[in-house]
Amino acid sequence: MLSLRYVLLLGTFMCLPVLAQNDLIRTESTTDSTITTNGKTETTLKSPPASAISPTINTSNSDLCTFGVAGAVQTQILGVSTGTQFTDENCERLKNAKTLYDMGMKVAAVSVMCQDPRVFDAMMNAGTPCPYDGKIGAEAKAAWAAHQPEDDEEGLNVTEKTAAGAGGLGALLALLLLL
Repeated sequence: MLSLRYVLLLGTFMCLPVLAQNDLIRTESTTDSTITTNGKTETTLKSPPASAISPTINTSNSDLCTFGVAGAVQTQILGVSTGTQFTDENCERLKNAKTLYDMGMKVAAVSVMCQDPRVFDAMMNAGTPCPYDGKIGAEAKAAWAAHQPEDDEEGLNVTEKTAAGAGGLGALLALLLLL
């Protein structure tokens, strides 16, 4: 039944694995590895310091002769915030003179305006001197010739006051820069 050919073929296939074992290629490899890993992770969160914020000084829509000034300086170490208000003396002078004039006190209104050196000089140059101790006209002119107007109480004019304030602010900024 089975032919001899099939038996031989079957026998050949069964013997092939036995024959193949003798021709097997072998590769052997040995590896020794040492891996050392050292790592350090550091996370630093840097956030800015709180900000120096100056409050607003609102004087708009008011009948006041004052204005506010505020400022702030912030460094990485220190923050400074400050504010103040200034009174505009010329504005007060104009309001007072207008009020006196509206009440019919014209000489008193002119006298208030003459507190400004520019107005005083203009009045003298126009030949209508400022009132002096209740005197007007030629009597006032003679009285003013004998007596010169006094300076500011503190001895500083507006320009000198502004320069002094700016110098103080500059010194504060220089101090903050040194920190």
